[in-house]
Amino acid sequence: MSVRYHIRGGRLVPDYVCQRRTIEQAKQPCQQIPGANLDQVIGELLVETVTPMALEVALAVQQELADRAQEVNRLCQQQVERAPYEADLAQRRYMKVDPDNRLVANTLESFWNQKLRELAGAQEEYERQCQSENSLLDEQQRAGILALATDFPRLWQDPHTPDRERKRMVQLILEDVTLIKGAQITAYIRFKGGATRSLSLPSPHPAWQLYRTDPLVVEEVDRLLDQHTDGEIAAILNERGLRSGRGRTFNHMIVARIRSNYDLADRYSRLRAAGMLTRQEVANILGVCEDTVEKWHWRGLLRAKAYNDKGQCLFEPLDKNTPVRGKHKVKRRAFSKTVSNQA
Repeated sequence: MSVRYHIRGGRLVPDYVCQRRTIEQAKQPCQQIPGANLDQVIGELLVETVTPMALEVALAVQQELADRAQEVNRLCQQQVERAPYEADLAQRRYMKVDPDNRLVANTLESFWNQKLRELAGAQEEYERQCQSENSLLDEQQRAGILALATDFPRLWQDPHTPDRERKRMVQLILEDVTLIKGAQITAYIRFKGGATRSLSLPSPHPAWQLYRTDPLVVEEVDRLLDQHTDGEIAAILNERGLRSGRGRTFNHMIVARIRSNYDLADRYSRLRAAGMLTRQEVANILGVCEDTVEKWHWRGLLRAKAYNDKGQCLFEPLDKNTPVRGKHKVKRRAFSKTVSNQA
């Protein structure tokens, strides 16, 4: 499985992805497992495992392996001491053969070459065993390993420890981790040296469930849309201490996203359904241009309600107090009569 990283809360979070089907057949990945909880559980297992008792056992096993290595080294040394004699013996036999007897000469030459190869192999094996013996732990190294029982948990849990250093520590302790995703996630953990552990984790919820907006917040947004714009609703929710599904403070974009995700009618549609008029419709009814409608609005002669945070608005239905073009009372009365007839 390969690893993909994304940033969550300012930190890199891994996802473990099997891409075999993607690479071979250009299809969706075989499986994808979020790694945040998995890494946390494995980290806790490592801290639990690296204890003084566990390290003492590991050192005892290492000493037993060292004793066996010394025995193997002794046998290799004996073989190295015997190999040159056999090679010299094969050489003398070859040198004494009659050159005219080619069949015997070829056989003895092949036997001599075989003994030379055995000599070289024995020397290489002896040198390798000597290097292994040099890698045995002395008392100072053993004390350093036992100090890991206190240093490892401190370093692992330190928030200032870089993730790359944690990876290096894991590589020194673990051989591999096998993940199986079903109704739950099963992790088979194999330590260096062959010890194994298995863990079972609940399958993580989809992202839309993790970051789902509280239904009570959705209901409140739906109610506030009757009287407020998206920005005003965000300010009201923040004053009440409410937060979005991701735990963030509200703004007009988050409120708009909630409207879209939950199919809530926007404020413009609600005002239109309540009979509010556009600026063009008011201008057509009054027989004036739209700029005049805007001026009368700012003078307070026309009542309107904003439907967004840009100040755009819809106008309330006209009544007898609505101004008309000109200043003569006859025209005002005539318009009032017309409005009443339309009603």
